[in-house]
Amino acid sequence: MKRVDAIIKPFKLDDVREALSEVGITGMTATEVKGFGRQKGHTELYRGAEYVVDFLPKVKIEVVINDDQLDACIDAITNAARTGKIGDGKIFVSTVERVIRIRTGEENEAAI
Repeated sequence: MKRVDAIIKPFKLDDVREALSEVGITGMTATEVKGFGRQKGHTELYRGAEYVVDFLPKVKIEVVINDDQLDACIDAITNAARTGKIGDGKIFVSTVERVIRIRTGEENEAAI
């Protein structure tokens, strides 16, 4: 099993959710996060004072899937989240050793 973490622009969340649903991925967790990479941040003007905004608002999506769904998942996220501009985000893939559904005790693929 694989865990896919994607950091995307907030306004792309619905597009990504729909794209994942279309490829059969029904469960996900979305969290509002802040961060920066090459995008660095920007300066803003507030009540006449200029200040630097280092951390930009993003959304982190977490999905646990079977190995055979990985390529479809990555393609769905990439195509739905891409704007072609800096700050589109990143996708991280890691291996999941064990999953347990708390309510039933089911494990691994049955628990996803």
